[in-house]
Amino acid sequence: MANTPIRVGFIGLNPDSNWASTAHIPALKSLGDRFEVVGVANSSPESGRRTAEALGLKHAFDTPADLAASPEIDLVVVTVKVPYHFELVSLALNAGKHVYCEWPLGNGLEEAKALAALADEKGVVAVVGTQARAAPEILHLKKLVADGYVGRVLSTSLIGTGGNWANETSSALYYLFDAANGARMEDIPMAHTLAAVKDVLGEFGPLDATLGFNFKTVTVTDTHEDKPKTAADQVMVQGRMESGAAFSLHYKGGVNRGTNFLWEINGTEGDIQVTAGLGHAQMVQLTIKGAHGEEKVLSDQMPDPSVYEGKPEFPGARNVAGIYARLADDIQNGTRTAPTFADGVALHEVLDAIEKSAAAKG
Repeated sequence: MANTPIRVGFIGLNPDSNWASTAHIPALKSLGDRFEVVGVANSSPESGRRTAEALGLKHAFDTPADLAASPEIDLVVVTVKVPYHFELVSLALNAGKHVYCEWPLGNGLEEAKALAALADEKGVVAVVGTQARAAPEILHLKKLVADGYVGRVLSTSLIGTGGNWANETSSALYYLFDAANGARMEDIPMAHTLAAVKDVLGEFGPLDATLGFNFKTVTVTDTHEDKPKTAADQVMVQGRMESGAAFSLHYKGGVNRGTNFLWEINGTEGDIQVTAGLGHAQMVQLTIKGAHGEEKVLSDQMPDPSVYEGKPEFPGARNVAGIYARLADDIQNGTRTAPTFADGVALHEVLDAIEKSAAAKG
């Protein structure tokens, strides 16, 4: 397969309105002939046919099972809502296909563990989409810290906003506000960001968490309904990294007029600030500033501009492209450089520990 494109089939692809079309399709196009998107299966055969026609795809499959079973597909990409990940990823794995699953891997830790075990049994490349890990800024930040820019890390702190999870939403996004769906603020923007923190600073140590609920209902703006809200709108975590560095985090629902993303790393020799306009590190432009040694004022510490050449302008698509590039290497070379399902389980374990800590407080 090294000299032929990897043939991709999407489960959940709308040509003009969802993450697959705004991030995955541009990402794949940016990688030239390494991939070819050849098929789609959506919630109905009619939807699949509309997408295939709009995007010029060869195949519109009637069902996800048909797509997974097709000899025309090498890689199945699952980009649907979290409650459907387990069933659809299992279909693809049991068909012997490589898989790219959007994060979260499963609706909770147990589903993630089961999928990782199945992927291991099948011996395929199974990748979870924690694409902040492939952001050029995160890769550069990891090198800065590893090269001693801040010296020994003493503490790290995070403030982030979720965009959603406050007191208003649309009908299409209301599912995010039901904790049972596994798509809470902790599960999506916070977890994506934690994956990046872990890459840069190492494993997490003991963590203590508190959840806050300023709003018990959410207004669905397009229907003017007030509906129950069981997902937290405030998530507060403190503890330590495995290295001993102090760790603190506060994620807030909605957006605000002040700080929407700030990640500080403070060390014996220097300090770094990472900022953005929203707490979704996986899909926003990150800005890095720092100072060390005798310097008193933070200055630009961004990657060299050359690292952005030939990559999508939208950071979400650019980061997803980074995951796909690793995935292609893994399929062609038998390596495991892209985030694996086992990596996904490890991240789910961090979330599970946070959830249990918060639940213990009642």
